[in-house]
Amino acid sequence: MISRRDFMQVALASSSIIGASGLGGWSRLAAQQRLTQDDLLQFDDFGNVTLIHVTDIHAQTRPIWFREPEWNIGMGEAAGQLPHITGRDFQAMFGIAPDSPDAYALTYPDFAALGAAYGKMGGLDRIATVVNAIRAARPDAILLDGGDTWQGSLPSLRTQGQDMVNAMNLLGVEAMTSHWEWTYGAERVTEIVDTLPFPFLGANIFDAEWDEPAFDPYHIFEKGGQRIAVIGQAFPYMPIANPRWMFPDLSFGIREERMQAVVDEVRAEGVDLVVLLSHNGFDVDRKMAGRVRGIDVILTGHTHDAIPEPVLVGETILIASGSHGKFVSRVDLDVRDGRMMGFRHKLIPIFADVIAPDPEMAALIETERAPFEAELTEEIGTTESLLFRRGNFNGSWDDLICDAMLSERDAEIALSPGVRWGASVMPGEAITREDIHNATSMTYGQCYRTEMTGQTLKTVLEDVADNIFNPDPYYQQGGDMVRVGGLGYRIDVSAPMGSRISDMTHLASGEAIDPDRAYAVAGWASVNEGTEGPQIWDVVETHIRRLGTVRLDPNTSVKVAGI
Repeated sequence: MISRRDFMQVALASSSIIGASGLGGWSRLAAQQRLTQDDLLQFDDFGNVTLIHVTDIHAQTRPIWFREPEWNIGMGEAAGQLPHITGRDFQAMFGIAPDSPDAYALTYPDFAALGAAYGKMGGLDRIATVVNAIRAARPDAILLDGGDTWQGSLPSLRTQGQDMVNAMNLLGVEAMTSHWEWTYGAERVTEIVDTLPFPFLGANIFDAEWDEPAFDPYHIFEKGGQRIAVIGQAFPYMPIANPRWMFPDLSFGIREERMQAVVDEVRAEGVDLVVLLSHNGFDVDRKMAGRVRGIDVILTGHTHDAIPEPVLVGETILIASGSHGKFVSRVDLDVRDGRMMGFRHKLIPIFADVIAPDPEMAALIETERAPFEAELTEEIGTTESLLFRRGNFNGSWDDLICDAMLSERDAEIALSPGVRWGASVMPGEAITREDIHNATSMTYGQCYRTEMTGQTLKTVLEDVADNIFNPDPYYQQGGDMVRVGGLGYRIDVSAPMGSRISDMTHLASGEAIDPDRAYAVAGWASVNEGTEGPQIWDVVETHIRRLGTVRLDPNTSVKVAGI
């Protein structure tokens, strides 16, 4: 293997090239009103292997607004490290000018105002243009999909993911891994996988009864005169974070020893480069990179982080490509004699008003949307507030969803899952049915109403808090803190398990939550089979229609300590 010293010298030289010609260029070009497609795609070809990475698209085929997080707390060794640096601090770290295109794309400050200047991002037709341009320059480039692709919109819900399968097939994906795909059920996933023209990888997916691998763990590509092993790692916590009953015959898990065995296996087969296509989440992948020997590149997903430069762990580089189609990562590598000698990387922002749509993909998107277009575009109300999700605690979309449950389900307290997907809606815009589904569409969206004691509510909050804020990444099971309506609390993220939550308050009465009293609680996305209730998107739609215009005050009901 290349020495750490030599590797760092090559990597730092490559990063300095990227910083000059990639990220920093956006600001200068915008200031001169010259942001062009050619500028966004500019890349000095390097080495002999090219990887293209997309992940966490969440069924968004058209350009969207998506505000990056304000809160992204890192615990343990990750505290104060990427990706747990946000806003102005993130801008300072990478030398990003405030109010620039990269400030808008990568951080949250002044999001609404900058959105008016720079427009929506993403769109599979724009992504297709970028992918085609990279392939024109590098015909052997490998396009890899990190999962969370088939779920997150009304068309995908209605077609059970088929619209996205068709689109990604046209895009020319060459391998993928998975997470929310499994919420269509194991039978549907198997049905799709049997038709895919590329491998569906999951080294950590096992048959639960026989404890045997259930899917291909890796695929070996021969590109650029090199043999490249791509290993797939599905989301490890499927049976905890999502309904186990939808895939009862499968088990997942991090399976670190299994990963080392697979890496050793492909190395023994004489591959020149080992790539991990992962849906672990960034902190889990960072820990795995430090413990599993022989991985050259980790293309990380699940936690929706967009980082403009690779993060190095030993001799492994971690690439984080954002979510919702906002970015495409290109990684060029110099691979010789079975060693990675250096790399260049660019996180390509998909500015929808700058990058021309690919006609073939645009036509397919229109075809897939056509049966639902009237439903999607119907205006339900308007918003005076920026509606966003994505952060460790409530976003305004979550507040609106919780308000809807409190009102329409006659509840005292509302609980909404801390999922990280869901496009934003700008102040002054109409809220369409598509907007509502972009924040709620899933196969277990029933809005239940039940009773919980104050003690049960505290237990729920403590359990979720440990999933998010455990200092060991291997015990962080994904997502963000459960969102609450009608309830305030204090959280000390640094406290031990079971002791993080205090000062729970029933907001309507101003009284402390009584551990022995039963409260009427509404929620959705229960992992329990047979949950009953109206679909959450119908509840939210009814609420917005009744309001007409949505206005949300800043939510100060959660007090955070221990950062």
